[in-house]
Amino acid sequence: MPEDGPSPNARRRLRLRVKGVTLEWEELPFEWVRPHRFGVVRRYSRGPLREMRVLATLEEEGEGRTRLSYHVHARPRGLFGRLTAPLQIGVISRITFGRAFKRYAEKVGSDGEGMRAETVVAHRSVPRLERAGRRLADAGVAPELADRLLEHVATADDLSLARIRPYERADTWGLPRRAVLGACLHATRTGLLDLSWDVICPRCLGAKDRADSLRNMREGAVHCDSCDVTFSRDFARSVEVAFTPTPAVRAIEAPPFCVAGPQITPHIEVQQLLGAGEERTVEGVLEAGRHRIRAWGVPDGPTFDVVEDGEDRAGFVLGPGGWSPPPGPVAPDAALEIRNGTGSEVLFDVERITWADSAATAAEVTALADFRDLFSDEVLRAGAFVSVGNLTILFTDLKGSTQLYRKVGDAPAFGRVMRHFDMLEAAVRAHDGAVVKTIGDAVMAVFREPQDALRAVREAQDGLTRDAEEGAGGDGPLGSRDRDGPDPHERLVLKAGLHYGPCIAVNLDERLDYFGSTVNIAARLGAVSAGDDVVVSDAVRVDPGVDELLLDTGAELQSLDVSVRGLEERLRVWRVGFGEPSRRVGVPKDPPETPEVAAS
Repeated sequence: MPEDGPSPNARRRLRLRVKGVTLEWEELPFEWVRPHRFGVVRRYSRGPLREMRVLATLEEEGEGRTRLSYHVHARPRGLFGRLTAPLQIGVISRITFGRAFKRYAEKVGSDGEGMRAETVVAHRSVPRLERAGRRLADAGVAPELADRLLEHVATADDLSLARIRPYERADTWGLPRRAVLGACLHATRTGLLDLSWDVICPRCLGAKDRADSLRNMREGAVHCDSCDVTFSRDFARSVEVAFTPTPAVRAIEAPPFCVAGPQITPHIEVQQLLGAGEERTVEGVLEAGRHRIRAWGVPDGPTFDVVEDGEDRAGFVLGPGGWSPPPGPVAPDAALEIRNGTGSEVLFDVERITWADSAATAAEVTALADFRDLFSDEVLRAGAFVSVGNLTILFTDLKGSTQLYRKVGDAPAFGRVMRHFDMLEAAVRAHDGAVVKTIGDAVMAVFREPQDALRAVREAQDGLTRDAEEGAGGDGPLGSRDRDGPDPHERLVLKAGLHYGPCIAVNLDERLDYFGSTVNIAARLGAVSAGDDVVVSDAVRVDPGVDELLLDTGAELQSLDVSVRGLEERLRVWRVGFGEPSRRVGVPKDPPETPEVAAS
């Protein structure tokens, strides 16, 4: 157990009592070069040992064969240590570890057949698995995905099931991320999985706090003892949704077997402790993608790409004034030359930045329609609010509803308005968004990506146009169609405004809602819309995904400067029109150049 907590550079003071003997030691940070070397040094201040060094190495020996060498070096203390250390380490531990390694080697075998998973759930849980599978099918989960999820719960080891990360599973299975996340969310309603909100340390990416609901999440900052860092509960970066099998299906026992090794920080591929002025060259096998080298106690660090045709050597120098310029792309097996040019000891990490992309963050999950449907009671504690990072906020409103009620009567017009809500919600869902609330004829929706919101609006507007044309084509309540198309007073026109920026999540009337200037501006941009167009902020317009969508669709753009009451600066916004203007009703040929809208 920790004695005095973490020391600089992840050193630890630890204490343990074994068979009546008290051991106290300083543990240096674990060092490794994935996948070849792993080791640790422990210096004892109390007990039969002075120092112990452990080093494991893996060397490839032909195709499909690897030699594991496990070295232990110990310096005893006193007569008791000289008598017990050779027996315990040289005989008992050697035999015990040797048997474990031999069993593992036999299981792996030459073709890996011995490692094939077998069902480990209790016999009484099989009917529960079968029932969960039927309920997943009823919920619309694809059979292949449901089978994969059920097999994983039935056969995976406890460590893999202690925290099921849906995006990580999706990448492993080669299935869409949102589909796997949706299946896991539905599985919580079938009795297969339990959901938790895990607060993740930004450095080691370990779960440092856990809550079974947003309402039960503790407030305040979180401290990671392993990394000696304090961080906030940020929905966009540090709160992640994870799943585990329900105890009724499978009881999981996964106690931590190590507090500082590479298995709890799989995104860190190299970790090395260098003394002042020391230089070291390491050679591992880096995964392709974006990487960063970091030094403990130094903010950030240079980033670099790992690609197949990259350089075979890369140098990284940390001096008193900071880092040297980052290298260009490097090869996966490149030699990394790390130099500590400072006057003190420094712990260096080489980490995969893309590992964090496997996190289904709370900001993303709570903005999905499936989550809001299945977890309508999942709200924050009353009065609490959290940052959810950047979101796309959509506000829509109907133009022409009053005239429609007067023209065709309350009942037919009400039916058209309700169909509008159905069309809009279907379009929002289809593009990974969620309807937050309705206010009269207006709708507020949230998306993670601006281009998804723009696609949803376009789909809804086209749906309303088709609905009006179909309704005006016969003897229905909307009358007949003339040669110029449906009467503008006999159809509904959708106005829309989009803005992208930081938001906060709050509990409003037992519903998860969003507030902030981003929400206010999005609400007011809808007022600039003339109908059958979308008014977007500059933050939306410059998004690369939006730019690509506009080019692909040949959308018409018009730049406007708007004055928003409550804001000192004028805003540049863009009026976006899709399709042929002749089919759009209500879009003025000469819109006002300097519209003014109110902002709360």
